[in-house]
Amino acid sequence: MRAKPTLFAILLVGVFAFSSCEQKPAAPAPEEKPAMSTSTPKPAAEIAGTPAGTVMTPEYVAAVGRFAYIWGWPLVNNLNRALAVEKLPEPGRVGGVIPMSPPGQVSMLTDYIDEKERFVTCPNQDTVYGAGFQRLDEKPVVIQVPDFGNRFYVYQIADARTNSFGQIGKQYGTKPGFYLLVGPSWKGTVPNGISGVIQSPTDLAVIFPRVFQDDTPEDKAAIQPLLSQIVVYPLTEFDGKMKTKDWKNTPSTGGETKWVVPEKFFDELPIVLKQTPPMPGEEAMYATFQAVLDAAAKDPKLKEVLIQTAVASEKDVIGPLFQFHNNGRPVGNGWTSPPNGANWGYDYLSRTATARSNMYDNAPNETRYVYTDFDSTGQRLSGAHVYTVTFPAGQTPPVDGFWSLTLYNKEHLFSANPLSRYSLGTKNKSMKTNPDGSLTLYVHNTSPGPDKEANWLPSPKDDFSLYIRAYWPKAEITEGKWTPPKVDKQK
Repeated sequence: MRAKPTLFAILLVGVFAFSSCEQKPAAPAPEEKPAMSTSTPKPAAEIAGTPAGTVMTPEYVAAVGRFAYIWGWPLVNNLNRALAVEKLPEPGRVGGVIPMSPPGQVSMLTDYIDEKERFVTCPNQDTVYGAGFQRLDEKPVVIQVPDFGNRFYVYQIADARTNSFGQIGKQYGTKPGFYLLVGPSWKGTVPNGISGVIQSPTDLAVIFPRVFQDDTPEDKAAIQPLLSQIVVYPLTEFDGKMKTKDWKNTPSTGGETKWVVPEKFFDELPIVLKQTPPMPGEEAMYATFQAVLDAAAKDPKLKEVLIQTAVASEKDVIGPLFQFHNNGRPVGNGWTSPPNGANWGYDYLSRTATARSNMYDNAPNETRYVYTDFDSTGQRLSGAHVYTVTFPAGQTPPVDGFWSLTLYNKEHLFSANPLSRYSLGTKNKSMKTNPDGSLTLYVHNTSPGPDKEANWLPSPKDDFSLYIRAYWPKAEITEGKWTPPKVDKQK
């Protein structure tokens, strides 16, 4: 007799039967995808440009050449200044006026620069200048910084692109001592006693010490011991001791020259491209310039196209940039100012405009430059008219350092005048304020009278420009909250 299934067995079979009916089919195995082919982008320097031998039309060569002229103008200018003094036997004064030295050193003045200066446009008469070009991969240098006390000073250091780098000055709290300046490829040993190391982005660099001096005999005497301690020398001569130099009787050499000659520009540009490595993103531009230069080197007709392009670009593009109203951005009352001086980056326009109009700006946090060619009605400034510039009470340029208003002739140089006065500002202790606390400066060709002569800025008889310098500017200037005063033409 067959045994009857138990209730438990019946239930168990039912559960399994029910479960098998409701169970979902198993998911199919994932389909294998083909492996993705990936490639790492090549560095820009390895990406090919125009192949050698590619046919180039004159129009193409002219188009590339025009931009190359704009881009390279400041660098060729700077290079030629450096080459002009490379063979000097010792620190001296170019034309008896400009401090300049061979690589490895600087030369200092002992007073304000005078009206004979023609080496650099827009010199100042607020500070005592020094200058010296350097070749840092070959010859790193030690920069001496004496104890300036409360006196304002700044050592501008600029690279081959005229960008400022390094921070030596009162606003940086730099301590007295010895600072080593080296090139981008330098791999030497830093000796004991060096206070800091500054590495230049380029082999070519230039040092411009500037030290404030007020317009009194007492201060002109007091500054001399400090100036004698501003010395630069090769690292091989470093012994940890503060050196001194008497700058009063340095020799006179050479004279003024034209720093960018259009007909020679494209012979000099290859030197710049070789000595100044491209910034990130400039590699393709360098390759394009080089391809055109190579093609022109093999084809006299294309070379002539480049020469004519340089001549035309000098006249049509570079020439107008000399005017201050074409440099920077408007900041009020007809004045303009570049906010990124000496920190140009990829701003080739402002870099070239400043190199043409007022070479070698300080960085914006060191000095802000504000300039105008026009009066408050938009008319060109001219010595045929009488002008006043009035700073309302408490509204002179807000600075932690000092300020000045300088007058330049139509060549952006000093214009000789009976007072030998080229600027007014913090350094002038005899200026008079008005009863309401405002300050009025008188700008014209003839004296405003004995009672106003302390505030007189003499002008030439023809066109001129006005130029405000704000050393160690406060936030009101750097953030655009301060407005320069009107230049009012008097009837």
